[in-house]
Amino acid sequence: MVNYLHSLRRRRRKRLAHQHTQHSGEQRVAVIGLGRFGSSLANELMHRGWDVLGIDTDTRLVQKYSDQLTHSAVADCTDPEVLRQLGVHEFTSAVVGIGTDVEASILVSSNLLEAEVPNIWAKAISRQHGQILERLGVHHVVLPEHEMGERVAHLVTGRMLDFIEFDDDYALVKTVAPDIATGVPLGESHVRTKYGVTVVGIKRPGEDFTYATAETVVQKGDVIVVTGKTHAVETFAELS
Repeated sequence: MVNYLHSLRRRRRKRLAHQHTQHSGEQRVAVIGLGRFGSSLANELMHRGWDVLGIDTDTRLVQKYSDQLTHSAVADCTDPEVLRQLGVHEFTSAVVGIGTDVEASILVSSNLLEAEVPNIWAKAISRQHGQILERLGVHHVVLPEHEMGERVAHLVTGRMLDFIEFDDDYALVKTVAPDIATGVPLGESHVRTKYGVTVVGIKRPGEDFTYATAETVVQKGDVIVVTGKTHAVETFAELS
């Protein structure tokens, strides 16, 4: 039997959820696996006003986070009947935060797909694990350790202040504006034609970020946000 340890909302969580009542039907998520990744994600979703059901086979972890989440349960979601008892099939989103037990990750993901949960996110601990999840049909596969390692490597070895890579070899970079982009309107600097990147945002010392336009004149010391193919933005950031 599924053991619900806590299903009382804390007053602060109720206030947050009340702010989003117009979307309450959509803002319910089941987080299966309350390790570092799952618990961090669950708490962030709570802060954003979502109703979160946290599930784990480890009683200690469920007890640890029960007061922080809307609902929590000790349960083994490799059993599809357990998912049905928990009502996870009625949720619009579910996250599989199980990492170390690859077999359990695959079984739970498969059960969620069978239950036709519309949005399924799953953590993978390797590219091979991720490929299996993708072949199953999981909608979103994340490799947090790999992606964070790749991001930090770009920051350590380059002149970037931040780096985010998307699918199809496309990236977003924050960097100090190189001299070739300063002193003239962006439309006249020709950074797009010369370097294959687009400046989309700009921040001057002591000011907030703002959108960049063709008329924007970048000054020395400005921080800019640039988009384009990964190699192109890497090359452009090295000009700083």
